[in-house]
Amino acid sequence: MTNRRQFSIATAAALVANVSSIGRVHAQDSKIVLGQSAAFSGPAAQLGIQFYQGAKLHFERVNAQGGVLGRSIEIRNLDDGYEPERCVANTRQLLDGDVFALFGYIGTPTSVAALPLATKDKVPFIAPFTGAIALRQPFNRYAFHLRASYHDETALIVKQLTHLSRKKIAVFYQNDAYGKTGLDGVTLALAAQGLQPVATATVERNSVDVAAAVKTLTAAAPDAIVQIGAYKACAAFIRAARKTGFGGNFFNVSFVGTQALADELGKEGAGVVVSQVVPSPYNSARPIVREFIEAMKSGPKDGSINFSSMEGYLAARLFTEGLKRGGKPTREGLITGLEAMTNTALGGFQVDLSAKDHVASSFVELSMITGDGKVLT
Repeated sequence: MTNRRQFSIATAAALVANVSSIGRVHAQDSKIVLGQSAAFSGPAAQLGIQFYQGAKLHFERVNAQGGVLGRSIEIRNLDDGYEPERCVANTRQLLDGDVFALFGYIGTPTSVAALPLATKDKVPFIAPFTGAIALRQPFNRYAFHLRASYHDETALIVKQLTHLSRKKIAVFYQNDAYGKTGLDGVTLALAAQGLQPVATATVERNSVDVAAAVKTLTAAAPDAIVQIGAYKACAAFIRAARKTGFGGNFFNVSFVGTQALADELGKEGAGVVVSQVVPSPYNSARPIVREFIEAMKSGPKDGSINFSSMEGYLAARLFTEGLKRGGKPTREGLITGLEAMTNTALGGFQVDLSAKDHVASSFVELSMITGDGKVLT
């Protein structure tokens, strides 16, 4: 009798546990959770904040229409302050939490640290906010890139400068993997024309200590300075260089965060050039931009229309389309769906992915900041 009673109790407990387990599975199956580690504090915070706002905006619109394959999409984000060590800890936490994919990581040093963890667990790593070559070569089956590379951006910058006969070009770069890949891009583009940087100088990540760099670069009297850094440091450099009387041009790659840089500089931003890898959110010629503007205007009041939030919106659109095309709400289904996006127009923005190429776009154009904080393309 005792054994029978114990058996009945154990069976009942198992049934309760099983029902509870089924409930958890069904609740989890009703949504797709993406993990994002990004800077939401510190000198690069606006990059993470703006990208997240744009991505969240798109996913909320999708969820309001029933989600994708019957599932809603949400982003679980953690702040890494743009520091690789914190990013690694965050990534492990997200992977342990069994997120569906990693999405929208901000920056080269953090993404370089996180990608091996995603690869080891066979978790897709989607649309990092970086153009680093190290994340694209060698080919990684689990990494998908929305944006053009920093080599694409710096090639256009050097082409524009040399076309204007500005051949004395210096480079101010962040002393890490991001800065060095940008420096490599400038150096390669100059070498193709038989030129080389007239001077180089660095700044540490998350620092605005630019005095030594300003002294080194202005002493070389360059026609222009290409900046490979985040907005706080680049703004500090521009202000300090202009105080010395430097009258040359400043060119930045997209990661600087155009609106954040314009906000930092105010009137001193006039004439600063930034390369862009997504369509201008201020030009409604493309349907995707009109969709983004409409969504932003009807969305949360804290959202803002800028290039970084535009990229977040496009990245979310890319993910959503890939998931639909895969036909199955699984990681392998997502990979299959993304790889099926050959010569695909996302509202007028062309992307091209395949099983052998996971870089969706090589689109680059130049923009200029005005003295009243606007951005012209």
